[in-house]
Amino acid sequence: MLKGVSKVVSPDLIKILCEMGHGDEIVIADGNFPSASNGKRVVRADGIGGVEMLKAVLALIPLDTYADENFMLMPTTQGDPTPKIWEDYFKIAGEMDDNLRVGYVERFAFYERARNAYAIIATGEEQIYANIILKKGVI
Repeated sequence: MLKGVSKVVSPDLIKILCEMGHGDEIVIADGNFPSASNGKRVVRADGIGGVEMLKAVLALIPLDTYADENFMLMPTTQGDPTPKIWEDYFKIAGEMDDNLRVGYVERFAFYERARNAYAIIATGEEQIYANIILKKGVI
């Protein structure tokens, strides 16, 4: 264990976050996301929710100040309601990083972007549409 590092951040995740460079992207995926079939590197975080993981990751990396969008969500489809978890995500990200720039990426484009992301964190989040792509900035 380390002081100041959330217990939800595994050694594998610390390694991945350290390896990532400016502009690299990481996905925080909900439990329904096809992580294994889309990820170059997948870190399992079973039993951990999206809110808890977002807090832990943003405590360790900044969002990209040069990108038009550094926090991307998959928009709802077919009249699905706006997910309640998004309010929590926006609040957390806004409090933890002054440079929050939200974007929305269509479902299949989101999957493609996830395939090109540095890694996917496969959480146990049960809410749908709880997937986020974060673009890492400069420390």
